[in-house]
Amino acid sequence: MRSVTEDKSVSTTRATSASSHYIKRAFPIYLMIFPGIMSIILFKYLPMFGIIISFQQYSPFRGIWGSKWVGLDHFVRLFTEQQFVTLLKNTLILNFIDICFYFPAPILFALILNEVRLKWFKSTLQTIVYLPHFVSMIVVVGITIVLFAGEFGGVNQFLDSIGLPRYQGLNNPDHFRWIWLLQNIWKEVGWSAIIYLAALSSIDPTLYEAAMMDGANRWKQIWHITLPSLTTVIITLFILRLGSFIDVGFEHIFLLQNPLNLVVSDVFDTYIYRVGVQQGEFSYTTAVGLFKSVVGLVMVLSANAIAKRSGRDGVY
Repeated sequence: MRSVTEDKSVSTTRATSASSHYIKRAFPIYLMIFPGIMSIILFKYLPMFGIIISFQQYSPFRGIWGSKWVGLDHFVRLFTEQQFVTLLKNTLILNFIDICFYFPAPILFALILNEVRLKWFKSTLQTIVYLPHFVSMIVVVGITIVLFAGEFGGVNQFLDSIGLPRYQGLNNPDHFRWIWLLQNIWKEVGWSAIIYLAALSSIDPTLYEAAMMDGANRWKQIWHITLPSLTTVIITLFILRLGSFIDVGFEHIFLLQNPLNLVVSDVFDTYIYRVGVQQGEFSYTTAVGLFKSVVGLVMVLSANAIAKRSGRDGVY
């Protein structure tokens, strides 16, 4: 009986010692993670409490607890709003062209860069393509306006000097979406390609050596080795991208927006700014934001379920 008790005591002491050793060893790592966790809690989870005002007629003077409860009235107003169809159409079209053209762009760039054999050229090209990410979108749009604006844009003055018609794309609704897309690609394609380049660097080189011995050319190696190795990363990022399917962002759209292209540039984000911030309808625009979040959540859950059923790895 005594020996059993002593064995238990020794086991407990060893377990305590192992736990203490693990805590000491992992403490710096947890310390580095702590600011990120706190920022997520403070700026992502705690603000969710404010969702309650989407079911109220919120008044800053009465506060959340003193404001009148209106239930689903704001959601009914949103779905019956005359502008709802236009807002939804513009948002979906922008997201559709973004997924069709912008999403594959970093993948294509990473594949091309992976085939470059001159290290100095590869690193130089990477640096050049990464740099636009650190340029503010305000600067990007400002440069575009300076170059193409009406009579005084640099490009239009040059076109005038050689007898060609001016480019009026900034005021043309048909050109708005493509200008928005090209600016996104120019600014973010390099930065977005980093994760694909990291995935490419983890592919076993012996796979390519075996393929070359079997007579596979570069195209076949890309098709049968490189792309299948990127499948998990592509699916994961695509599922996460669907989470913002009805969210195209505010800043970029707002900077490019003007009365002449409003018919195609007015989206939920600019609508929230106009109605919520400028007109002070906080409860109603919170309901609009909640609608966007629910749609994004449904898209992520659905895409993840489809990926799982097809035998692929999902987000969770």
